[in-house]
Amino acid sequence: MKMPSFLGSLPPRSFFFCFLLLPLLLLLLLLVAPSSSSSSSNYDKKVTMSIYYESLCPFCADFIVNDLVRLFQTGLISIVDLRMVPWGNAGIKPDGTFDCQHGNDECYLNTIEACAINIYPDVAQHFKFIRCLERLTLENRHNEWFNCFQMTGLGTMPIDCSKTGNGKSIEQKYAKETAQLNPPHRFVPWVVVNNHALQEDYQDFMTYICRAYKGKVKPDACRSVSTKTYYDLNAKTNSFHPVCYVDEAKNLTLLTTSHQIKE
Repeated sequence: MKMPSFLGSLPPRSFFFCFLLLPLLLLLLLLVAPSSSSSSSNYDKKVTMSIYYESLCPFCADFIVNDLVRLFQTGLISIVDLRMVPWGNAGIKPDGTFDCQHGNDECYLNTIEACAINIYPDVAQHFKFIRCLERLTLENRHNEWFNCFQMTGLGTMPIDCSKTGNGKSIEQKYAKETAQLNPPHRFVPWVVVNNHALQEDYQDFMTYICRAYKGKVKPDACRSVSTKTYYDLNAKTNSFHPVCYVDEAKNLTLLTTSHQIKE
């Protein structure tokens, strides 16, 4: 076989060096390729949305049942890592027991929901259960919460979780996470999108999600949201907000008459 003319013209030593450089160039290409792929992956990374709430706050229930559900209805959940944190304005007494804003029932149901999140990590599953329970809160029927297992098709393992002490351990972690929020939460529901607290603007969460997502192709739901580019905290300081404040009295009456469930 005849050697190509351009190779034949190379000195033997040059030809030898070219032969050595070829595998090094191939290795360099292999090392660079994963880095490029990783960069693309980070670009399309989901937006983290954390909801700090308590089970018997009527305003939390209203937000979960009627507003937050839009993540699933519009398909926006495809770009969101949704985290539900059922602790809210509760506290821990010196003896280690929980002290909840709406009484012992709320402490128990917070733990049940925390256990459901832990046992059923798929967000579609545990959100369905939480929304069922919060719907009953809106109807002032939270004592019927057990029916949500049958209504959602989930097992009753969260009850065992709450009895064994595992539920208390999960709630203590949520308590610590809530206490470390910066800025500190002043009320619930308290919504955080990519470490940015929406504060009084929490009902406009879809706008913030769409703005935070850096993927090349945004969901159709983002086309219809507000084009707002900032949150003016001062403009809302003196207006009424449907929330349960940290410093409110305990055992508040559920205001179900002003929060009707939307179908």
